[in-house]
Amino acid sequence: MKSIITKDYPVHFNTECYTHLNAFLNDNTFSKIFVLVDSNTHEHCLSYFLSHLETDIAIEVIEIEAGEIYKTIDTCTGVWNALSELDADRKSVMLNLGGGVVTDLGGFVASTYKRGITYINIPTSLLAMVDASVGGKTGVDLGVIKNQIGVINVGAMVLIDTQFLNTLPQNQMRSGLAEMLKHGLIYDEAYWQQMTNLKSLTLDDLDALIHRSVVIKNNIVTEDPLENGLRKTLNYGHTLGHAIESYFLSHPEKEDLLHGEAIAIGMILATYISNKLLDFPEDKMHAIKAAILNTYSKVTFEDSDLEPIIELLKFDKKNSYGNINFVLLEDISKTKIDCQVSNDLIRDSFKYYAS
Repeated sequence: MKSIITKDYPVHFNTECYTHLNAFLNDNTFSKIFVLVDSNTHEHCLSYFLSHLETDIAIEVIEIEAGEIYKTIDTCTGVWNALSELDADRKSVMLNLGGGVVTDLGGFVASTYKRGITYINIPTSLLAMVDASVGGKTGVDLGVIKNQIGVINVGAMVLIDTQFLNTLPQNQMRSGLAEMLKHGLIYDEAYWQQMTNLKSLTLDDLDALIHRSVVIKNNIVTEDPLENGLRKTLNYGHTLGHAIESYFLSHPEKEDLLHGEAIAIGMILATYISNKLLDFPEDKMHAIKAAILNTYSKVTFEDSDLEPIIELLKFDKKNSYGNINFVLLEDISKTKIDCQVSNDLIRDSFKYYAS
């Protein structure tokens, strides 16, 4: 796959990753290399990754626990302390080898340690490949509230080796598909149609779809790096999706939802709201619901779940001046940002999801 060169950093793919990484490490006078992993990527990805490094620079590995519940300032403090104890200085480089938690948290740690050291993201999950590792958003959760603390600061490069997908369980693959489906809905109807016919696709096709998703996200981020307008469209399905994800994380009797599972629900809800507020075509609304539920099992919501979920909307990062701002669709690939939605319409969207 052809590398994607943005004005801020390149994205390299598969075997090209290691050619460019080794050249970068050897062309710069880094004092030490720090590889951040979680317990899963330490076991399944680290040895493969290290076997491709060609450098005489000292390498240290720092491990964190796997899972969204560890995407916290406390975890950052542990990594900052490890960096300090291992004599990391401002000429160190951090390689974040993992899914979205590792790339988000690792990018934030690198961006703030000694006021910033160089970092590179090596995403190992489908979700991180097409979303979390691209665009320079770094950060952690505040309690169960998603991504409340962080900075926008791009790494030196992103390396996407789809061989890592062989280590993923099926539910993690499905989680990543949600962001790819979203890219089609907000940007490219032909891509959306491709994504709804996955059963006929080969692994080579998946490589091409991943490449297309990264191109879409980069096009949007390049035009609006600080999320003043267009970049907000990447949050389609995320306003309610994040609230649902946070609610399930905090509820002792609910089984946690993966990010993509929650966003899939959020996209169905947002599409219904788009139909009611912006006349999004009804036939496409039903087709989107069917396509998403063909991949994701339906989740049951009790009436008592809805008010706590609606209450969590006030923490959404797109909010301004006390307004809860939704991204909606006038049609596939035709978005409208900063839309206000009544609580009654939100409740109706859950009824549509359940029907």
